[in-house]
Amino acid sequence: MSIVVAPFDTADPAAVDEAHCISAAVGAADQPDFPVPDRAEFGVTLAHPMPGNVFVHALGRIDGVAVGRVQVRLSQLDNTDLASVLVEVYPEHRRRGAGRALFAYARQVAVEHGRKKLIWDAVATLPGGPARPEAGAAFSATTGAKPALAEVRRRLDTARLDHAALDEALAEARSRAAGYRVVGWHGPVPDEYVADVARLESRIISDAPMGDLEMEPEKIDTDRIRGIEVVLAARGRRAYHHGAVDPATGRLVAWTMLDVGASAPWHAWQQTTIVDPDHRGHRLGLLVKIENLRYALAREPQLTAIDTWNAAVNDYMISINERMGFRAVDGWTDWQLVL
Repeated sequence: MSIVVAPFDTADPAAVDEAHCISAAVGAADQPDFPVPDRAEFGVTLAHPMPGNVFVHALGRIDGVAVGRVQVRLSQLDNTDLASVLVEVYPEHRRRGAGRALFAYARQVAVEHGRKKLIWDAVATLPGGPARPEAGAAFSATTGAKPALAEVRRRLDTARLDHAALDEALAEARSRAAGYRVVGWHGPVPDEYVADVARLESRIISDAPMGDLEMEPEKIDTDRIRGIEVVLAARGRRAYHHGAVDPATGRLVAWTMLDVGASAPWHAWQQTTIVDPDHRGHRLGLLVKIENLRYALAREPQLTAIDTWNAAVNDYMISINERMGFRAVDGWTDWQLVL
């Protein structure tokens, strides 16, 4: 059975239709609790990559019928020695070589662009958690890649929030953070804080546990933050932020953000939460996350589920998330292949 893999342009509506159908079918089979973007949101997401990234998209076909897709992300501003890859195959067409062909294509693209490493992730079942397909991990091992970082996805069911426990945690955090000023906003970062957000976001890779992943800190400046905001707006995503301001300097020293999608208002991704190292120990992470949760819920009445990932060894952030009510759903492994 011959599998032909060929790139497609995100301006080609027929190809995007095919890619969307594949992605929706894979999501329904492998992570049925994930939000599935509608065709419009999927299309604008492909058409509007985040600043500093170039994507190569391709479809794999058998007898002219699309059975899988692959996308390769090539960072242009940092980590220019690696490529990130996503492979998706219709469940009914798996174990016929489509995944291998799509992965081989991604590897070829990475080599042609001078990349030295490929990275991707694969889901796994946690004890007591919902069943997840093990094929991704099994396939990853056959490529010669090594598991580089273990992560866990946790979900907050907002219908089961323990508001009394949140009140207690918030009171404790406010007591420990006495003197800091809490600020919140929806949408673009206010001008007075954008340089601080860029500085904090640049610390993520150096501050968070990264296991054996070989990645350099991202070079994020104010222009890149503004560019990210333009992309989020184009994709129809609604972002909610909270931060803590140091009274001595007026600078934002803690920050968190979550965002809600256009076609799945019931769901949000919990994005960055970070505290400046010089200001840790004051419960600022807990403070801004609880404040931001309530801020978002007050403006998103349909929001019922929030997902977040943490390295399995990130005890500090895990303790905050679990105190808020996040509960483990499934495990994820970041794989790394040296080319």
